Amino acid sequence: MDSLTLPTPQDVIDAHARIRDLIVETPVMTSAVMDTHCNAQLFFKCEQLQKTGSFKFRGASHAVSWLPDDCPGVATHSSGNHGAALALAAHLRGISAEVVMPQNAIQAKIDAVGTYQGQVHFCEPTQRAREAGLAHWVDQGRVAIPPYEHPHIIAGQGTAAWELMHQVTDLDVIVSPIGGGGLISGTALATRALNHPKRPRVIGVEPKGADDTYRSLAQGARVDDHQPDTMADGLRALVGEMNLSLIEAHVESVLCVTEDQILEAMQWLWRDLKQVIEPSGAVALAGLMAHPEIFKGQRVGVILSGGNMNLPNPLVS
Repeated sequence: MDSLTLPTPQDVIDAHARIRDLIVETPVMTSAVMDTHCNAQLFFKCEQLQKTGSFKFRGASHAVSWLPDDCPGVATHSSGNHGAALALAAHLRGISAEVVMPQNAIQAKIDAVGTYQGQVHFCEPTQRAREAGLAHWVDQGRVAIPPYEHPHIIAGQGTAAWELMHQVTDLDVIVSPIGGGGLISGTALATRALNHPKRPRVIGVEPKGADDTYRSLAQGARVDDHQPDTMADGLRALVGEMNLSLIEAHVESVLCVTEDQILEAMQWLWRDLKQVIEPSGAVALAGLMAHPEIFKGQRVGVILSGGNMNLPNPLVS
């Protein structure tokens, strides 16, 4: 499988076997209160409890596992979660990591990259600037590990849904947030890998302020006018071409949610699951709550993709 080859369902199975000793098998949580409120059975895959606080460590550890021992170092661009995940995965292999981050990245995510021994390099908060920053480090000899548009990344991210389907049987649907598209395309492949007559449908959710996937599907081609405006910083990236192809083939639909709906979902998760979930991580639940008619009476897997965010110090008034 090279960087131009679309990953397959079998690649998700193989990725899980390859990284299962590196990652955490994150728990699945439930809430009777939320089930009643949403009129469905909800099963939350808690990727905020994954190493580095998000699902991103799955794809990063999988991609890094394929690198040779004499790799000169890796580089990526990231709003934060992938950068931290790649920094840790590279550090565990004894490899350096250069992470290009937008100047408006949240401080907690900037700090996390450094915590895991990655080097942060700031750029303007645009897709073009991020990609240019990554290209610079590739020119310096580093191996590019992009945040979402790579078969090893996609297969690795799909292991979250692969685990979920073995932790909870007979799901009707799995709901995933969409940013660059690595998690949802991997999730879709994972459902195709399930050897069961009843495969869960896959539905994606993205903020209305970053609805590039929704618009791309509507017009039949990837959009090129992407100016995201959302608190869900992990979902501001433009969907990848490889990812969009898999979404078109395997994802049932994409829903959009407002900033207020994201905040409401975060409040429910904090209050009833007692879990700190970042805005991007709450988007899947926001979609479910905004469109209850789609999920009524069903068994729904909800991927909580991460929990990294700035939190106030309660000791400082």
